[in-house]
Amino acid sequence: MALSSIWVLAQGANGAPTSATLELLTKARSLVAGNGGTVTAFYVGDAADVAGALGEYGATKVYATGDLAGNLPGAAVASAIKAVIDGGDKPDVFLFPQDYVGRDVVSRLSVKLDRSVLTNNVDLAIEGDSVKATTPVFGGTQNVTTTFTGEGPYLLAFRPKSFAAESAGGAAAEVVAAPIPDLGATGGAKVEAVHVEETTGPKLDEANVVVSGGRGLGEAGKFELIEALAKQLKGAPGASRAIVDAGWVPYSYQVGQTGKVVKPTVYIAAGISGATQHMVGMKGSKNIIAINKDKEAPIFGVADLGIVGDVHKVLPKLLEALQAR
Repeated sequence: MALSSIWVLAQGANGAPTSATLELLTKARSLVAGNGGTVTAFYVGDAADVAGALGEYGATKVYATGDLAGNLPGAAVASAIKAVIDGGDKPDVFLFPQDYVGRDVVSRLSVKLDRSVLTNNVDLAIEGDSVKATTPVFGGTQNVTTTFTGEGPYLLAFRPKSFAAESAGGAAAEVVAAPIPDLGATGGAKVEAVHVEETTGPKLDEANVVVSGGRGLGEAGKFELIEALAKQLKGAPGASRAIVDAGWVPYSYQVGQTGKVVKPTVYIAAGISGATQHMVGMKGSKNIIAINKDKEAPIFGVADLGIVGDVHKVLPKLLEALQAR
């Protein structure tokens, strides 16, 4: 099946497309490569500042809603998409990031178009005349392949870091206005305030080096070892769910099935046993280093380098060696 048109729900932050947007554009571009198909971004907001970046990663056209004027994006964006499709421009496949906005938009669009939606996917493939999505189940221990049937557009939401974002060097995309129709009472909900947690250094889900700590640290105060090592390596600190639930660190630090998915060049797991739910969020890392005093810890099963030892002895020595360089 040759896909002639793939759309991507695109979002921006601080004047640039989000990493999830660039990942999905890269995947969409690969699926239409060589068959004359096109990639279109449907941008939430004013696309004037991001058209160049969206084009660089494969979009030839950008539908833009314009300023949402404080409206919740779900109803507004889904209605704008439905209006464009009703106007005659319809995608074969529509890719969504699995974040708050993506889930809200795709669920509403699913109802408006009367089309099924597959969520939590990690891959998409075209095999013959079939569009197939890959979805992890049972805590990420198994993958299920689902084949779409019937008429499109096929709606899919993808977990972050499912694809690598790679520039294609394309020209700036054409921007086309996609006005939001009258929403009536549905458009009454407004965003009154946005709270963004202050961070220093690279973001956890974008860092090339991630140092994560777990229950093996013993107490909340020992997490400073993790933060110090992450800072020394110009990386980001992470955590297992166990110490997040215990209140040692904020939820924004959590790596795993119910936290962030990371795929850094180096992932260091200190005092983390390796529960399945945690490994779902980090097993795609290029190099995994595990430090645990239990030589039977499951984390060693995915580690490229395993250190059987007490994190309270290993981490200070590692910091000392790094600081001496």
